[in-house]
Amino acid sequence: MNSIQRNPGMVLHYGATLFIWLCILLNASPALSMISGPAYISDGDSLRIDGQRIRLFGIDAPELKQTCLNLSQQPYPCGLIAKNVMISMTQNTKVTCKIIGRDRYKRIIAECYAGDKDLAKHMVEQGWALAYRRYSNKYVQEENEAKQKKLGLFQGSFTPPWTFRRQN
Repeated sequence: MNSIQRNPGMVLHYGATLFIWLCILLNASPALSMISGPAYISDGDSLRIDGQRIRLFGIDAPELKQTCLNLSQQPYPCGLIAKNVMISMTQNTKVTCKIIGRDRYKRIIAECYAGDKDLAKHMVEQGWALAYRRYSNKYVQEENEAKQKKLGLFQGSFTPPWTFRRQN
């Protein structure tokens, strides 16, 4: 009779230890699937809650220093406007984020809500972020509608955020 057969509790111990090590290896936390609290907005698709850096899943907003062109071909600070739209949605509101994973920069990737409002969906619906098709098609319909209505970024011309980052 081996030690596991003599001590069935040992199986539970080994299973829990294996689970914890898998979570560490996968850069996840067994107890952390949600994070909530007041949000500090970094830009149009990133925020912090309790010091944790969070990137909204499925969207890409203009970079903070990015400018776009309006209908008159005049530059305007579209990245700063996108940040301000996020601030207006989250001001004086508890933000709750469902953690999906982490990106290569070790930021949390999450679906976040201010009350029952999906922050990513709202940013795309208003035209201040694009569906990030490289990772998800979740907000493509909202992007197409914002484009058709010429909302936000679609009021003029802009460089997609992923292209802007590559060029700068």
